[in-house]
Amino acid sequence: MRRFAVIDVGSNSVRLMLVADGKVLYKRLNTTRLGEGLAQAPLLKEAAIERTATAIADFYAQAKADGAEKVFAFATAAARSALNKQVLIDRVKSLCGLQLEVISGEAEAEIGLLGALGNKDGAIIDIGGASTEIVVKEKGEILYKKSVDIGVVRLKDACGRDIEALKRRSLQEMQNFGQIPNHLPFYGIGGTATTLAAQYLGLSEYQSNKITGAVLPIEGIEDLVERFALLPLEEIAKLPCMPKGREDVILGGAIWLSILLNGLKIKEIIVSDRDNLEGYAIKRGLME
Repeated sequence: MRRFAVIDVGSNSVRLMLVADGKVLYKRLNTTRLGEGLAQAPLLKEAAIERTATAIADFYAQAKADGAEKVFAFATAAARSALNKQVLIDRVKSLCGLQLEVISGEAEAEIGLLGALGNKDGAIIDIGGASTEIVVKEKGEILYKKSVDIGVVRLKDACGRDIEALKRRSLQEMQNFGQIPNHLPFYGIGGTATTLAAQYLGLSEYQSNKITGAVLPIEGIEDLVERFALLPLEEIAKLPCMPKGREDVILGGAIWLSILLNGLKIKEIIVSDRDNLEGYAIKRGLME
């Protein structure tokens, strides 16, 4: 079997996907918080660079040990918005020889759509650590596509767990998307959407086949906001299907998603575990 791997260097987590003959064998995640502090200054912190570069090198070694002939790596909002992104690129190169590609917000939006929907019509919301992408496609044409520099790490850095501050900032950022077509089904991808879906479904362990296609209503998201608001961080961290390092950003992510759905005047979102990892691989012709 021909094997390859893709590493997604996000603003909150680094993720690895191993593929054999077009089928995903596994995904792995390491929360390194690369985008920490970007809400205050457009610079990646030295410790965040080291955590992230080490995680990339570890995933590279794991992928090669598991038979990957080629490993690809791309970075998103935190890296592209940082003035010192080259330090991260150089550090990754020195640790494992891998060339890290920093992609644009538009490219990130495109591969998220491709990974979640393939050739189907529809729309996606991808809430990341430092940016959020919304794309709408109908009859094979992109009707709307925009990336805005707000995500769960930026929200947490700017507002902490202050619910009213999170709501105000979310409402403010919503205006940056302008008029969005809302007549097609909307899909949610990324860690915020999949984590909220797992919590809403009450899963005891993460199962991608149960996450993909799950319908997450706005009432369910708002109930989760209330639940997270009442729990201390250490209790949120103990919840089943709560990835390590997401406990302090999930409240802001839930508020942001509920504001987006309210602004779009839609009642629910369909969640997909397929996202920009698959989209990147499809765009490179590595899988269908």
